[in-house]
Amino acid sequence: MKADLHIHTSFSCDGIHSPKEIINSAIKKGIDCVCITDHNEIRGAVEAMKFSFDKNILVIPGIEILSKSGDVLAINVKKLIPDGLSLKETIKEIRKQKGIAVIPHLFDPTVLNFKGIIREVLETKPDALEILNALSFFNFSNKKVSKFSQKKDFPFTAGSDAHRKEFVGSAYIETFEKVSSEKDLIDAIMNKKVKIGGDHQGFIKAVKNVLHFDKKRTLKYIYLKAKN
Repeated sequence: MKADLHIHTSFSCDGIHSPKEIINSAIKKGIDCVCITDHNEIRGAVEAMKFSFDKNILVIPGIEILSKSGDVLAINVKKLIPDGLSLKETIKEIRKQKGIAVIPHLFDPTVLNFKGIIREVLETKPDALEILNALSFFNFSNKKVSKFSQKKDFPFTAGSDAHRKEFVGSAYIETFEKVSSEKDLIDAIMNKKVKIGGDHQGFIKAVKNVLHFDKKRTLKYIYLKAKN
């Protein structure tokens, strides 16, 4: 199974394509599972799950949450978790829903406050680290987090961080075992029975990925990051 665990839809402040378009793109590209992780929003994931009900793809609900120390991917959660909590509180709320907390783009220099979250990662022990983000502006950050994950013995994931349908599936994890449910996939991640697929897409595509956005909502998101 190929699973892209970091995707945004038009329900996100910086996404352009609808959940339906995202799912159709994933199926066309041979991706077997996606996690919709819109910023502080669950409706896109719910719509994607409804659309994919009779299709050969597993859709996992998720959210990208802005903690006080930086972004956290909540994988397999169905209820909103507020932004602005501490990293420790955010992880606790994710686990209450039997989801897993994944830290994305850990060493990306374009992500505000990334130094703070690196320090807290070692203290709070999230469930996994995203070691390949296809649309990270600089690939050295992926290489750095991959080495960091291996050194500190963290489970790992990968995702396209797609904000447009054409980038869906550009990075993913591939499981060694059969997966038929969210629990199966989470077990495979936590037991490190996955490998990384896809590749970094490069700076030009990264810029194209984020060209379209809701200015008002995105500026609010940037303000909250700077405030934290």
